[in-house]
Amino acid sequence: MKKLLITLLIPCCAMAVDAQTKKTVVKKTTITAVAPVKFASTLDSASYAFGMSMAASLKSGGLKSLNYELLMKGLKAEFAGEKTLLSQESAQKAIGNTFKTVSQAKFSSNITVGKKFLENNKKTPGVQTTASGLQYLVLTAGDGIKPKETDSVLVHYKGTLLNGKQFDSSYDRGEPITLTLDRVIPGWTEGMQLMSKGAKYKFFIPYNLAYGERGAGQDIPPYSTLIFEIELLKVNGK
Repeated sequence: MKKLLITLLIPCCAMAVDAQTKKTVVKKTTITAVAPVKFASTLDSASYAFGMSMAASLKSGGLKSLNYELLMKGLKAEFAGEKTLLSQESAQKAIGNTFKTVSQAKFSSNITVGKKFLENNKKTPGVQTTASGLQYLVLTAGDGIKPKETDSVLVHYKGTLLNGKQFDSSYDRGEPITLTLDRVIPGWTEGMQLMSKGAKYKFFIPYNLAYGERGAGQDIPPYSTLIFEIELLKVNGK
């Protein structure tokens, strides 16, 4: 039996040795050298620099790539004075829509958090929601006149993000502010017309009624739902 097992193993060992002794065939890969770019003139280097500058600017706005073939066609057509595939209006709309899509993807968490907050907040006792989506809570009713959209008013206010971070407060500055209702964010324009002189409301403003897709400065990120406490001290009229 042992002799039979040894006999059976010999061919296997021979095959293993033969496999090891065979030479491995390596395919040769031909590498084509890329010729270095040479600038023959100042215009050449400037052209390359324009490309760098354009890309850096677009990248800072959130874009990661472009259709380079169409980019070059657009550049050439505009420089040559040819009829372009898009009108100036359509071109601006396309650019705006692209950056809007990029921004929504980048700040999608702000949109999600804001929607979830407002959905839960409207169930809070005393909170009322208007047709536009603006939410408010009456802290003090007031008994004076209500302002119109074109009126100037004197107010005290405090603004915070959903995480509680305060970004502005007239109370902290120690003096109220005079403003005109048709020159503020839509949430303020609508909300303050609900108030009577002497009233104090708490507003919960969705991003589309606040600073929208752009945000405001360093303190208010794009697509931020905001909370304001506003005290209407005086209605000045037009």
